[in-house]
Amino acid sequence: MVERVVGSTSSASNMHEVGNENSNPYRNMIMDAMRMSEGNASEFPNIEEEPNADAARFFDLLKDSDEPLWDGCTNHSKLSVIAQVYTIKSDHGLSEASYNKIIEWARSILLEGNKLKKNFYIAKSMMKPLGLG
Repeated sequence: MVERVVGSTSSASNMHEVGNENSNPYRNMIMDAMRMSEGNASEFPNIEEEPNADAARFFDLLKDSDEPLWDGCTNHSKLSVIAQVYTIKSDHGLSEASYNKIIEWARSILLEGNKLKKNFYIAKSMMKPLGLG
């Protein structure tokens, strides 16, 4: 299945295979921001210990890039939606209040149990490790 990513300003392709981790542009964005690649990530030894704060944020972002917006959703992840709405806010100079109203509206039409972040402050804290907050 091919997903069309709307509003992406990344140099990465706007098309990727859903479920193929190597072509997920949001996973790639995280790897780029953390200066990692699938290749050099495997060079580190597998040590059983708790990750430090930076590593924990990294793994949380990877999880968010793969976690569907709601159970059964195949074309949007928690991170993809936040990144796209964040881009719209930036491209059009929207205020935080405007962003929050859009999110409030979107949450009202999405399925119960959706994982869309509730407001700009929470979304900004999610994007901060990528240098976007």
